[in-house]
Amino acid sequence: MILKYGKGEIEFDPGGQHEVLLPSEEPGLGDQEIERALANATGRSLSDLSGSSAAVMVSDITRPAPTHRMLPPLVRALKRMGVSDVKIFFALGTHRRMTGAEERAILGDCFSLPHAQHDMNRCLRLGETARGTPVEVLDQVCQRDLIIGTGNVEYHYYAGYSGGAKAILPGVSSEASININHMMMREPDARSGMIDSPVRRDMEDAAGVAGLDFILNVVLNSRKEIVKAVAGDYIQAHREGAATVDRMYRKVVKPAEIVVTCAGGAPKDINLYQAQKAMDNAKQAVLPGGTLILVAECSEGLGNKVFQRWVCDAACPQDCIDRFGREYEFGGHKAAFIAEQSLDQELVLVSSLAPKDAERCFFKPARTLDQAVAAARERHGQDARMLVMPYGGLTLATTR
Repeated sequence: MILKYGKGEIEFDPGGQHEVLLPSEEPGLGDQEIERALANATGRSLSDLSGSSAAVMVSDITRPAPTHRMLPPLVRALKRMGVSDVKIFFALGTHRRMTGAEERAILGDCFSLPHAQHDMNRCLRLGETARGTPVEVLDQVCQRDLIIGTGNVEYHYYAGYSGGAKAILPGVSSEASININHMMMREPDARSGMIDSPVRRDMEDAAGVAGLDFILNVVLNSRKEIVKAVAGDYIQAHREGAATVDRMYRKVVKPAEIVVTCAGGAPKDINLYQAQKAMDNAKQAVLPGGTLILVAECSEGLGNKVFQRWVCDAACPQDCIDRFGREYEFGGHKAAFIAEQSLDQELVLVSSLAPKDAERCFFKPARTLDQAVAAARERHGQDARMLVMPYGGLTLATTR
């Protein structure tokens, strides 16, 4: 068995009693699928819109969206309808700024188009959502006639699914807007695969206030091939993409003593902050007191300064959990989520992190996956059941 690890691979022989949790993936359809979606938009088509300028939000380097393939047909369609001024905005949210090389890799042949990275300090207040979240959006985006979001749809651990309205919030929103929206992740329905997550509902309210006109999203398989493109209204089209994700990746399981989950290689395992999603997708697959082994290279370390500060400040997992109950600071939430999971399951990390950094984040470090599995079998017995999730960043394990 091959597991993706950074830009490379790990060969793995599970041995013993094990089950491999594979998605029901659909074949790639090629770039013609993007053209098809644009020509058969859901709820709203480009021909329903008018204007001479457009802001097109695209994902940053931490996301697998094939922006370089999505932009050319979208820009051509905009030009045909008379939009002469198209500017690309990298929807960073709170993520780090990207390098010039990363910008070029994302945009490909569209690198010559005007483009800019989001700046949280240059947002205009447009109103607020039904739940009182301020809608504060990048000024340059607000000034365009048309606002268009792009991205990919997959499971998201508190917004239910990625894509859709996330191009606006958090993509090009202020830090205050993002933080207030993300506080809703503490609510019970804010979880992976929940289409009515309160976080997503608030994001969609914000997109309505901001005037998100149109989306172009794709669903990818584990080979990063486009299996479905959706375009049109930011809610209706997004729901089509979410249904495709469920069809391929929602899996009912019988929980096991040992679970191996792989974040899926770069960019999903670029740091621990991103790779945590594979843990969240796998947590229902692990029996109470069981062992969860996360395979993630984490070439850029922990990935978030607040996350790092919270785990460094904590003497034990309960410290993070208690702190999250008292205060909200974006980035600290992941420290609390990992801490809470570590009280239910033994967490083991196979990565390039220094052992002390893994331990600081409530993991037992392992040099190799074979070493991690051997230790887990010694802990639970050689006859212990093991589930392997080679595509843990995509696959959602559920008990119902």
